[in-house]
Amino acid sequence: MAEIAIYNALKSRLETIDIEFTDKNTTWFDDCFNDQNIHMITDAFGGLLIREYGYNYPIWIDGVSRAAIGYSRRKAFRLKDGYTKSS
Repeated sequence: MAEIAIYNALKSRLETIDIEFTDKNTTWFDDCFNDQNIHMITDAFGGLLIREYGYNYPIWIDGVSRAAIGYSRRKAFRLKDGYTKSS
């Protein structure tokens, strides 16, 4: 179990959560070349946790799952980008 800080898009604030990253809830993308590449997506707390390769906080988006976006790095990036530009 890991305690990490995330940006909660639903509440528009940083929060600390306890989460375990496993093969059952997480998809990793190893071929990252810059800080904005999506490094992993995780089903968590009824939403999707999207983590970039760099030092930005992971963003949690309510009501979305890895299956709903087809386990796609590109769709996760668009989803994250839509929330960060509107904030």
